[in-house]
Amino acid sequence: MVKRTRLDDESCPVARSVDAVGDWWSLLIVRDAFDGSRRFGDFQRSLGVAKNILTARLRSLVDNGILDHTDRDYTLTTKGEALFPVIVALRQWGETFAFEPGEPHSQLLDRRQHRPLRPLEVRAADGRRVTPDDTEVRKLP
Repeated sequence: MVKRTRLDDESCPVARSVDAVGDWWSLLIVRDAFDGSRRFGDFQRSLGVAKNILTARLRSLVDNGILDHTDRDYTLTTKGEALFPVIVALRQWGETFAFEPGEPHSQLLDRRQHRPLRPLEVRAADGRRVTPDDTEVRKLP
């Protein structure tokens, strides 16, 4: 078996984030938790993943403080709920680039207005929209 490279001591926030939730099963578990899944069987039915893989991913999400686990339920923590914009961004990217025109797919709707969400945008502190060309990475001491 290939040993997984750990990134939890990297100085890059993206690397540390990927270390915590970058596994595709983990992100799909988080997605399902936002959609209301709470029990092991709910996640397994939705994902069709082997029990041993699901057990390991759920344990990792609990260990990383993304999910809480009680006797029967898994629930998102505040840290887990903070992943909502990440899941929305992945969903919106997928809606734009992962389907052929007219191909059926699911869509995230505003519960109050029953309409799709506006595309997420990255904004500067002053409110203006920023692109990759408008940003730089600076290491903190």
